[in-house]
Amino acid sequence: MRVGVLTGGGDCPGLNAVIRAIVRKGVQEYGHEFTGFRDGWRGPIEGHAVPLDIPAVRGILPRGGTILGSSRTNPYQEDAGVERIRETLARQRVDALIVIGGEDTLGVAARLSAEEGVPCVGVPKTIDNDLSATDYTFGFDTAVGIATEAIDRLHTTAESHMRVLVVEVMGRHAGWIALHSGLAGGANAILIPEQRFDVEQVCAWVTSRFRASYAPIVVVAEGAMPKDGDLVLKDESLDSFGHVRLSGVGEWLAKQIEKRTGNEARTTVLGHVQRGGTPSAFDRWLATRFGLHAIDAVHEGDHGVMVALRGTDIVRVPLAAATEKLKTVDPKLYEEVGVFFG
Repeated sequence: MRVGVLTGGGDCPGLNAVIRAIVRKGVQEYGHEFTGFRDGWRGPIEGHAVPLDIPAVRGILPRGGTILGSSRTNPYQEDAGVERIRETLARQRVDALIVIGGEDTLGVAARLSAEEGVPCVGVPKTIDNDLSATDYTFGFDTAVGIATEAIDRLHTTAESHMRVLVVEVMGRHAGWIALHSGLAGGANAILIPEQRFDVEQVCAWVTSRFRASYAPIVVVAEGAMPKDGDLVLKDESLDSFGHVRLSGVGEWLAKQIEKRTGNEARTTVLGHVQRGGTPSAFDRWLATRFGLHAIDAVHEGDHGVMVALRGTDIVRVPLAAATEKLKTVDPKLYEEVGVFFG
């Protein structure tokens, strides 16, 4: 059997660990051959493929990013995109396709599987941890660790200058990175997309913190929204999947805090640094297990599924179920951490 592999969407620590596991087990135990498609869905659309064998994946476990490259290409927005994918798969003699990605990339895989009969198996990748069919996605743990370290470092600068530091983290429309890193880093306020925030309340927490002779840290998710307003954006353009490019709320909030409290405020936008670098031990472990189970599903002819983590077990769920809704922060979970605000 010849198996295609692609990585789509934003880059993520652990992608190479998945590729390595797929190829190692697929070659050694099943005798399969592998073709890697470059730059997400752009690869099969344009016919850009590379051979994948054991020497090609040797030494890539600790590397961030993806050796196959990635993109946010949407085949359904490209001229004859789906037809070109089918032609490429036939030309490369690919019997099944392993798709490693998040909501959008796997959404395309779900449609191709259901509507076009393309045999796909999905692997959940996103630092946002927002896929509802799996307890965790790989990449999330690394992103939280990076954000937590940044918050730890910013505490000393905030205290040295007695100023407010607003830290904007990624996560799109889910607050998992903000919640986990904010709590782990000792933030004095955590603002997430699932709960609109009151600027006056944030200012009250800031003022309370200064009264205790400490400089406050406010962690805000890029998709968080004020109580009486909409998304705060620096760039209102859309990507190929129709999503806005989030960022800007941190800078806006810092100006509001400085204006309303009189305390100096600065913003740190962590941005793509959360995606980069070597994956954590947990992400290497999870990504490797996902890869091993993905190639098992392909070998068994179980297509139209995604591998997922449930407890400590790797299970298979329908691709459609994996992408039908986002996994967002439970209000009760957010309420738990409120005791540390202010």
